[in-house]
Amino acid sequence: MSTHGYENGRLDLPFVGISTFGKRPYVSDWSQINADVAILGAPFDAGTQWRPGARFGPRAVREASTLFSFGHAGAYDHEDDAIYLPGDVRIVDIGDADIIHTDTVRSHANIETGVRAILAAGALPVTIGGDHSVNIPCINAFDAQGDFHILQIDAHLDFVDERHGVRFGHGNPMRRAAEKSYVTGLTQVGIRNVSSTAKEGYDAARAMGSDIMSVRQSRALGAEALAARIPQGVPVYVTIDIDAFCPSIAAGTGTPSHGGFLYYDVLELLQHVAKSHPIIGIDLVEVAPDYDPSGSTQILAAQILLNFLGFIFQARVSGDPT
Repeated sequence: MSTHGYENGRLDLPFVGISTFGKRPYVSDWSQINADVAILGAPFDAGTQWRPGARFGPRAVREASTLFSFGHAGAYDHEDDAIYLPGDVRIVDIGDADIIHTDTVRSHANIETGVRAILAAGALPVTIGGDHSVNIPCINAFDAQGDFHILQIDAHLDFVDERHGVRFGHGNPMRRAAEKSYVTGLTQVGIRNVSSTAKEGYDAARAMGSDIMSVRQSRALGAEALAARIPQGVPVYVTIDIDAFCPSIAAGTGTPSHGGFLYYDVLELLQHVAKSHPIIGIDLVEVAPDYDPSGSTQILAAQILLNFLGFIFQARVSGDPT
């Protein structure tokens, strides 16, 4: 095959230029979003209970994503015999929500504003955290989008109601989500080991409609059967905490928990969910790059997001859920 056309213009290697997500166009005016997907950074980590650093997650994941920005290589997957994210899937990066140090309420409000702007433009919002508390404003922004289910991929349940007056930290987001009238239930997978949530939290989660699966339970079922546990016919919002993965491949996180998922455990689950359900929003949180000098954690995060987006739009083209 001729490669003559690839010699025109700039080579634009990954280490050249500005690190937007996947080197996609940057849109600074949130009233002018014209895309299928919009990436929002939420560099807030004041909700963390132990090691901070996830405020640097959006920047690190963006830089890592440039590894997958070779335009001439395409996104062909020989296993699936599919070209993922072709040029007609329009992805833009709208930058970061403004973070007000020490002010959770205002910082979350700014994140919510960004997600609402993406939804108003008819695009799929993809929010990169930040700690898991940034999921709270993301879910708040969906109050006019109709009913949906949440798939949480995480080591921790994050179902604390209130602890010492704290209701909006990174241990609270799934409880806050479950309280929403438009959230019909949660599927929480990867939950394992001694957790930050007490037994009462597990009881409350199940009483409020949660299906909770550990890594070992998920593997015993397999990705297809695990995806089938999500109620059929409902849109799905997916929230991915990077600590769902084993710290042997994702050390760069504030609260690592051994025994986590490996790459294909999660990738295959996401592929099945994308085929069986409309995906209406995504966040990926808790990447704290300073704890992983190798950079592998942020590469994993970028790779998961880009592949998941590929699955979503491939399903739309093939007539699966939209």
